[in-house]
Amino acid sequence: MAEQRQDKAALISETRRRFEAEFLPDKSDKYDSRDVERLQQDDKWVENYLIWRHDVVDDTLKMIDESFQWRKEYTVNDLSESVLPKWLFEIGALFLHGYDKEGYKLFWFKVKHHTRDPKQQLEKKKLVAFWLEHYAKRDHGKPLTVVFDMAETGISHIDLDFVRFIVNCFTDYYPNFLTKIVIFEMPWIMNAAFKIVKGWLGPDAISMLKFTNKSDVQEYISGEYLPPHMGGTDSFKYSYPPLVDDDFQTPLCENGPITSEDEHESKEEIDADTKEAGDTNEAQNLNQKKMNSIEQISKTEETDKTEVKPKNAKKALTTFKGPLLHISPAEELYFGSKETGEKKCLIVLTNITKNVVAFKVRTTAPEKYRVKPSNSSCEPGTSLDIIVSLHGGFAASLQDRFLIMAAEMDQSSGAGVPELTQFWKEVPRTKVMEHRLRCHIIESSKPSSLTLKDNAFNIPAKTNEDLHIQLTHLLQINRRLEEQMNRCLWFQQLSVVLSLLSVTVAAFCFYLAYAQRS
Repeated sequence: MAEQRQDKAALISETRRRFEAEFLPDKSDKYDSRDVERLQQDDKWVENYLIWRHDVVDDTLKMIDESFQWRKEYTVNDLSESVLPKWLFEIGALFLHGYDKEGYKLFWFKVKHHTRDPKQQLEKKKLVAFWLEHYAKRDHGKPLTVVFDMAETGISHIDLDFVRFIVNCFTDYYPNFLTKIVIFEMPWIMNAAFKIVKGWLGPDAISMLKFTNKSDVQEYISGEYLPPHMGGTDSFKYSYPPLVDDDFQTPLCENGPITSEDEHESKEEIDADTKEAGDTNEAQNLNQKKMNSIEQISKTEETDKTEVKPKNAKKALTTFKGPLLHISPAEELYFGSKETGEKKCLIVLTNITKNVVAFKVRTTAPEKYRVKPSNSSCEPGTSLDIIVSLHGGFAASLQDRFLIMAAEMDQSSGAGVPELTQFWKEVPRTKVMEHRLRCHIIESSKPSSLTLKDNAFNIPAKTNEDLHIQLTHLLQINRRLEEQMNRCLWFQQLSVVLSLLSVTVAAFCFYLAYAQRS
């Protein structure tokens, strides 16, 4: 392993040296200086170029040259929402959402929302570059899975130039950035077109093409991240604004996404829980008295947390040691499965600085989780407990992620809600510490009392959701049956016409034969 790392370091060094000597002197004006600087500093970026070109330095240099020229032509480093037309985001043809079964982010291309228009082509291509660069910077180049959703598409949506651009982004400009291309329900009329697309791909990329339909798409993407028309249960609906990237988009609070009614809703839930329990013990009576503030509710939830602490005690010993906060556990939040139902876990933040540290928590699934507290601050040298709990009958998923963001505050800054809101608007991104946590599912034979209590209030909501999904699924099936019936009727009518034509021709031939004999 050590030898492999040494060999890789030597290749990285050689790539940089040769790029400076062979390309930079003659083409410096064709490159963005920020890309050149990054090439000298970011080993992982150079390594990805080498991996994508099988450690062949000549091929790697060629790819760096082409991608750097492309990045400057499309002003990739300066692309933002403000420089692109708003309508590009509103149509919903391109966006990031969900994960495949291997945990890779999904980059969706809804082909039915795309139409050929040479006048708009450059702007649409820049939108592709915007999304790829946006994700690459945020997740440090972690690979993507591309999904071409071709349901309900026809001739007007076929745009080989645009498809080729997307393919080239991954094969020529973004190294080691593609895991697979999932193509859903490609119309038969596109078969010839995709033979051309395959010609643009190298052998490695061709092996990444996965042609699917409703019967087999879940081999690659689980149903929770597939919309109903693809056989899934994902209720995600595209909208803009805000920027349609569900990853860590919405800060959480006591009742999911922040609203002005969060505190009121949180109190209502505690009321319901207390009534359901019947005030059977002294601890619950104490909880009832503590419902007048969010901070006190957090303490109550921490007391309830003793039910799940024993399972998580071992993992809580692992700690991520960041520059501002130590975060425990370091990597994974442990929840129960649907059967076991462990629905709460604990995150401990420790401020290791001499200043107040503001923090907030985001998630990939804001509809599932409550976090107490979710947007607050931590005093110097102190520790703070964050309770993460599931609600609404939801179950944790291995694809769910949490993001903890933290930044130092000035001594003069207040720590109230208005001050924190203004602070997060103004703090530079370079001063924000970020740490990601993923979810882990614990299997156990004994469900907890907490699970039974939570589920008791959410069965109707879950049932309604299931009925909606089933109804949507039935409507999709009905639509497809109608289409098949229409095609059958058309073929039937065509067959009748052809039969009549055949009979007419045969009769005419008999007539000619009879006339010649007579």
